[in-house]
Amino acid sequence: MLPLTAVLCGLQYALVTYGITGYDFQLSTITIYAFHFTVTFLIYLFLLYISRRSADKTGYAFMGCSLLRMMASVVFLWPLIAQEGSFVGDVLAFFVPYFVFLTIEVFYVVKFVQERQE
Repeated sequence: MLPLTAVLCGLQYALVTYGITGYDFQLSTITIYAFHFTVTFLIYLFLLYISRRSADKTGYAFMGCSLLRMMASVVFLWPLIAQEGSFVGDVLAFFVPYFVFLTIEVFYVVKFVQERQE
């Protein structure tokens, strides 16, 4: 997961720095990816623990973690939300990796559930 994070972060950093010059981004790309990596890694560890401990609760744990992830995202984006003006570019720069990391989480949840059903 770390190599994928580094590659995606590098691509987005290059795009934001060199490709999109007409918008002043408020959030650092590295900060965004550090947030997503940390949250995804913690959720992965928790889901791994739950799947080993009580496999039938893995889906519920994932839904709960997804809710916590959304709340953490709002807290992370709150300085932008509280500002006046347009921050659509920053929100897109945040939510594109959000859905990439969410897809990674879904992949692991499905893997954990399938392992326990076999």
